[in-house]
Amino acid sequence: MTPPLLITAGDPAGIGPEVAVKAAGQLGLRAVIVGQREAIQRWGPDLPVVQSIADVKELCILEPHTVDEPIEVASIRFAVDACLSGAGAALVTGPIHKGRLVQQGFEYTGHTDFIGALCGVDPMMAFVGAGLRVGLVTTHIPLMTVSQAMTTERLARCIRLCDHGLKQLGLKRRRLVVAGMNPHAGEEGLLGSEEQEIIQPVCRALRGEGLDIVGPIAAETAFGSLRRGEADMLLAMYHDQGLPPLKMVAFGQLVNWSLGLPLIRTSVDHGTADDIAGKGVADPNSMVAAIELALQLSSSTST
Repeated sequence: MTPPLLITAGDPAGIGPEVAVKAAGQLGLRAVIVGQREAIQRWGPDLPVVQSIADVKELCILEPHTVDEPIEVASIRFAVDACLSGAGAALVTGPIHKGRLVQQGFEYTGHTDFIGALCGVDPMMAFVGAGLRVGLVTTHIPLMTVSQAMTTERLARCIRLCDHGLKQLGLKRRRLVVAGMNPHAGEEGLLGSEEQEIIQPVCRALRGEGLDIVGPIAAETAFGSLRRGEADMLLAMYHDQGLPPLKMVAFGQLVNWSLGLPLIRTSVDHGTADDIAGKGVADPNSMVAAIELALQLSSSTST
C-alpha cells in the first residue's frame, strides 16, 4: 500500500490545525495530521488518533511525544524522519510562528532551512500558484547581503533545481526566465555588475548544456513573460524581488515548494494569522493547493 501523506499542523495557537483539518477533509485523504492533539481535535473531534504511521487507514491524528522542543518543531522532525524512511509519501507543512519559536531557542529562520538541516542539504525555495512558478536564489537574508550570497555555484544549482522541478511536474517544455539582480538587468554594467560577472556566464554555460534559459532580463520584463506563458518558471535573485508580484496576483492560491530535498515538501503561503485563529473563518485554499501539489509530485515520483 502507498504510504500516507503527512501534514504538520504547525503552531497550535494559529490557524494551521484548522486549515489542515478543513483541507484534508475536503479532499478525502488517506493521511495523518501531525501535531498537538487538542488543537487538531478542536476542528476534527471525530478524527481517530494513532500511535504509529503503520496504523493509518484514513485521515487521522498522530501527536509526537517530546519533552525538549515545541510540538510544532517535534512534528516537523517526526514527519521528515518518516518521509526519509519511506513511511510517508510526502510532507505538507502548516504555518509556524518564527518569532515565538526563536524565543524558545529555535535556531532557524523557518521551515525550509530547518528541514534542510534535518536532511543534510541546502534546499531552494519556490512558489507555485495561479499557473505561475517562481524560484528564489536567496531567501531570508538582508538585501545588502544578496550580492555576496549569489555565487556562481549557487546560481547554477538553483537553475538546475528549477529545471528538475519542472521535469517533476511533467512539463515537456521547461523554459526558465532568469531575472537580473539590478534594475534593467544592470544596464550593461551601468547599474551593477552582477549580471555581467555572474548571471550571464552561468546562463550561457547552462544553455550550452541544453537547458532552456532566457535571461538575465529585467525583473518586470521577466514577470511579463511568465504571465504571458512565454516561460514556465521565473528565477528571482532575492525574496522581495520574486514574491511581491506573485502574491499580488495569486495570494491564497500559492504553494511553497522546497526543491533540492530528498523528500517531497510543500507548504501554505501564509502565516499563523493570530488575529483570526480559533474563529473558524480561516481559508484552507492554500493548504488544499499544497496538498494537491504534494500528491501530484508523489504520484509522478512513484511511477
